[in-house]
Amino acid sequence: MESAADTEESYDLGYEPSPSSVDQTDHSPTETTSYSTISGDSFKHRRMYSEISASSELTYDSSYSDTPSPVCWPAMKSPNLTALTRLETRQQKPENQEPVDIELEMMKERFSKLLLGEDMSGSGKGVCTAVTISNAITNLYASVFGQHLKLEPLHLEKKLMWKREMNCLLSVCDYIVEFVPASHNLKDGTAVEILTNRPRSDISINLPALRKLDAMLVEQVLESFHDMEFWYAEQGSMSGNSTRSGSFRRIIPPPQRTEQKWWLPVPCVPSNGLSDESRKHLRHQRNCTNQILKAAMAINSSILAEMEIPDTYIASLPKSGKESVGDTIYRYMSQCSANKFSPDYLLNYLNISSEHEALELADRVEASMYTWRRKACLNPSKSSWNMVKDLMSDIDRSDKNTVLAERAEILLFTLKQRYPELSQTTLDTSKIQCNKDVGQAILESYSRVLEGLAFNIVAWIEDVLFMDKSTKNLVVESR
Repeated sequence: MESAADTEESYDLGYEPSPSSVDQTDHSPTETTSYSTISGDSFKHRRMYSEISASSELTYDSSYSDTPSPVCWPAMKSPNLTALTRLETRQQKPENQEPVDIELEMMKERFSKLLLGEDMSGSGKGVCTAVTISNAITNLYASVFGQHLKLEPLHLEKKLMWKREMNCLLSVCDYIVEFVPASHNLKDGTAVEILTNRPRSDISINLPALRKLDAMLVEQVLESFHDMEFWYAEQGSMSGNSTRSGSFRRIIPPPQRTEQKWWLPVPCVPSNGLSDESRKHLRHQRNCTNQILKAAMAINSSILAEMEIPDTYIASLPKSGKESVGDTIYRYMSQCSANKFSPDYLLNYLNISSEHEALELADRVEASMYTWRRKACLNPSKSSWNMVKDLMSDIDRSDKNTVLAERAEILLFTLKQRYPELSQTTLDTSKIQCNKDVGQAILESYSRVLEGLAFNIVAWIEDVLFMDKSTKNLVVESR
């Protein structure tokens, strides 16, 4: 029967049907490598492809046959008769099996997009598999956590959807292996060397760690925020139990929330503030989430560092590093002695006032760093023997381009540490878009979305603690 075939096919995909994952209120994000924004219109547009693919099945039968092999077929079936039989079988299905069919069609649609590289025309103009899987993980994160803006447990439907579909996307890593030599003894006792496969080293190390971080964020951190003393008022409006009224901009001053996201729900606390137990719980979860954030950032940075630099980025580098960073930064980096160079002093002098300025500076410093590195390797003043010695031994630390490249790297690292919410640089974006390694794409996108979730949780906790502190100060002043 068709229902049995559908159920067997869904289990073959490693996917357990559940009607809870069918959520028509989900929103699909725009295709981007950075943290995606939510768009309700894009979700409706994406669902149109599912309806088209479902109707196109009437002209082609792709279901599995119950017969063991084509040799045992008594006669060839007509495509029109097969399509008519499938249509009648669908119409005769009980109502309780309808959600299973919808979920199966959703999985067919998503795996089709993975195979087509998001090119619905099938003309082979789609992106590579690595970019497609990276976008799929980013879109899934935005669909599950895009509307989750509070310190509260994740809804059961969303949690099941996240686990089920991430398991499907991460299952690709089970088949990414590397070959290593091993010794094998024959029956006569002769020892021969053979090649055996094992999981690729970067995946076997980083993927279990990312799964652990994922479970800690969803199962431990978010689940711990139930029946709490604080609550939320939607979109800047305060509830009647709050001690103050006004917009989100007035409650949280600019130093506390730099992005001024006024549409986020406002945390509210009792008139006397939070209890010591609740405050201690919030601080403990903030510290734990901060550690998870640092771990996800470290994994993401290591994966991006291993990715190859695209030729298009190398071609776009400026001819001069001084032209990229500007006269002020170049003068300080070139004239300052080794023991007096301070990236913190330089950043304080620049007085960066916005995330846009910080990201622009990071792009310019990173471009100058690779420009100076390229010049250090291709310095025409070096003889051929000196170039060979540089390759065989350490790099010439006295070379001016090498010194400037090292200082640019230190400045870039300090800049990213000072602004952890900084968006991806131009080089990181180019690496993700041009990457063709599926394993690296999965690890990078998985660590990036976990980094975003951990950062949001820390920001939400900081908002509640700031509201508690402000309320306590008001109580003290009123006395």
